[in-house]
Amino acid sequence: MTALAKAAMHLLLIDPQNDFCDIPGAALPVPGANADMQRVADLVARHGSQFDAIHVTLDSHRPIDIAHPAWWRDESGQMPPPFTIIAEADVAAGKWQARDTEQQAASLHYVQELARRGHYQLLVWPEHCLIGSWGHNVHAGLFDALNQWSRQQIRPVHYQIKGLNAATEHYSAIQAEVPDPADPHTLPDQDWIAQLKTADTIVIAGEALSHCVAGTVRDLADQLGDAQVHKLLLLTDCCSAVSGFEEAGKAFVQELTARGMRTATSDTLFA
Repeated sequence: MTALAKAAMHLLLIDPQNDFCDIPGAALPVPGANADMQRVADLVARHGSQFDAIHVTLDSHRPIDIAHPAWWRDESGQMPPPFTIIAEADVAAGKWQARDTEQQAASLHYVQELARRGHYQLLVWPEHCLIGSWGHNVHAGLFDALNQWSRQQIRPVHYQIKGLNAATEHYSAIQAEVPDPADPHTLPDQDWIAQLKTADTIVIAGEALSHCVAGTVRDLADQLGDAQVHKLLLLTDCCSAVSGFEEAGKAFVQELTARGMRTATSDTLFA
């Protein structure tokens, strides 16, 4: 009789970046995120040998981005302050316009598509996770733990970039809010999804629970199919919601656990 193969376990870390941590200098701090990342770092340091692969998504933007202030102007030429909601009716009426007039029609189409798909309304965020900046970097303690895991296991950490297309939001690491068929960066990366599908368990942590974790896990569950949603296991003490969106985070967890996602905490995962 042959021995049973060891169950494969992957760790999926969603946007564990400085700009989302509640530390000095962060552009978009999520309350509790620094402690979340410290717990993940400790988990990797203590139990890294249990993970056959580690995947890290990186939110990646430039100043000119449809969800940043510099994309938009009002009728007097002023850019919107962060956390402004731009609804379909606002763009149709000219209350908010693309500063690049060549992008006006596409910008209107974008908010119309958000409404049609029933996604979030467009929310203007502070500039965050700018490529090349400190804020784009992985939380320092976690970064050290990931690199040590790579040396010990003789395997690279897989980094998955998202958000490069300035004309669409990219909460989910699987696909953009409004995918562009001409831009593969906005579409599901089937090679990466195939890697994730080889796992028996995908342990999930990261920021923020209400937005990028929720978007990624929902889309990943759809890619896996209902029969395999049980592969997903969320570490509830290693992800936090954006302030003011706590209920959205709770609703996501309820929705996905109803579909079969499991939950644990970092100190009970291997207990």
